[in-house]
Amino acid sequence: MIQVLGHLPVVPIVLPLMSAALIVALGDVRRPAACRAVSIGSCASLVLAALVLLGWSATGEPAVYSVADWPAPYGVVLVLDRLSAVMLLLTALLSVAVSWFAARGWDAQGRHFHALLQLQLMGLNGAFLTGDLFNLFVFFELLLIASYGLMLHGGGVRRQRATLHYIVCNLVASTLFLFAVSLLYGVTGTLNMADLALQVAAAPVEDAALVRSAGLILLVVFAVKAAVLPLGFWLRDGYANASPPVACMFSLMTKVGIYAIVRTCTLIFGEDAGVGADLVGQWLVPLGIATLLAASIAALACRNLAELVACMVVTSVGSMLIGAGVFSAQGLSAALFYLVHSTFAVALLFLLAGEIAHERGALGCDLLPGPRPSRWHLAPLFFFAAIAAAGLPPVSGFIAKVGILQGATDGAWPAASWAAVFASSLLLVIALARSGSMLFWRPGDGAPAAVAEVRAGARMPLARASTGPVWFLAGTLLLLTAGARPVQSFMDAAAAQLLQPSGYVDTVIRPDLVGPPDLIGPGTDRLRTQGVPPGAVQPGAGGGGT
Repeated sequence: MIQVLGHLPVVPIVLPLMSAALIVALGDVRRPAACRAVSIGSCASLVLAALVLLGWSATGEPAVYSVADWPAPYGVVLVLDRLSAVMLLLTALLSVAVSWFAARGWDAQGRHFHALLQLQLMGLNGAFLTGDLFNLFVFFELLLIASYGLMLHGGGVRRQRATLHYIVCNLVASTLFLFAVSLLYGVTGTLNMADLALQVAAAPVEDAALVRSAGLILLVVFAVKAAVLPLGFWLRDGYANASPPVACMFSLMTKVGIYAIVRTCTLIFGEDAGVGADLVGQWLVPLGIATLLAASIAALACRNLAELVACMVVTSVGSMLIGAGVFSAQGLSAALFYLVHSTFAVALLFLLAGEIAHERGALGCDLLPGPRPSRWHLAPLFFFAAIAAAGLPPVSGFIAKVGILQGATDGAWPAASWAAVFASSLLLVIALARSGSMLFWRPGDGAPAAVAEVRAGARMPLARASTGPVWFLAGTLLLLTAGARPVQSFMDAAAAQLLQPSGYVDTVIRPDLVGPPDLIGPGTDRLRTQGVPPGAVQPGAGGGGT
């Protein structure tokens, strides 16, 4: 397959990098229209590339792209399977809406918006494609560095304070990530994820403490990225104070943490992982229940629409953990379906919050009586987005939640999972209904003086209305609902592929490099046993893909 694909698997990484360099060369102050055209064109091209890669992934066998033609586990490899293909397409579609929406004037509130957006896309796509744990860290840092600049874009005291908290939390998590990577490399001698699956499974009992410690540290790191309770306290202020297009893009950031948890738990620490078997699975469902309930209760206390949507980002994380934490085919498939649905739903709400804030003047999107938005389409779009985000029928989120509940019956916490999902849905419906009533049905004389004073000078008028990107996301949700059956079938196949990691391992580690079980333990040296490819590093000179 990879011969047919050629260099296409690396396009989602290289194209945003080249686009960012071109945008910087053009200068967003000197040639803003050209920079916007490059950014939107790059995002549209990513959609086309992702569609082709998604079609190829449907054939079943993962595709491996060896950078510089160095085979795994010695060199850097990119691996395309069904899950990574879905994440690439989700990222590309969301980037089109973000770059399009920002081009209406939000990008003019600061410098280098589109260059930072392209660098973040490079980091996201790299994280979804990489087959190496250290390069996962590298791409994590790349997308985080870009996100720091995007979160600060436009300035403001609140935004600076929220960004500082965001940076500190992620720097701590990144440090822990390096600790976990170092532990695993010290025990196994490799960081290629397919090779790690073999080496962890063959690790002796005396290394169990190190392997399990590294796995639990990785869970903490990914839980910080996904904003899992109690490690997600940084998210609400950060997302609520970011500009709408940035918050829209950030609706995908927590999903990177979920992706990493699912990938490592099924590939490296699955049921056949020896001393690392089923290491973190027992924690995921209770953490998901706690995260879901806490974020739903917090949503009731929100006094700003952007804060409410930020809480809904966290509730989606809790729902996905409940489905994925059982590690059954049905639960994992439903969680993946809900991942796609919830990302589009909260992204749509973030853009609507920006549109509503633009319409209401000094009040912004604060949940206070004030002038109704003048454009007629905002009210029905908000109603549709609220139904979608709450997981009510007939939108696709309801289908995904039903699947999550069905999958939860196979787990250790079925009653608690059902109660948490139903309670969360009720609380979110109440919070969203109150918000819609305040924004669209309770007119007022204007903003209170204190609110007007705070808002004065803090927002810049947009060049024009951003109707197109909002309708684009709404249409994507409608297509997802109309095509729920084929999408669910694809997610079923993706879940089955994740739960049978042998296909991933066999594809990445070439048959001529995979020896008998007694030659794949940490007490042996695969490089000497199987032979060193010409020019490869000698044992101890470095890890796979680093």
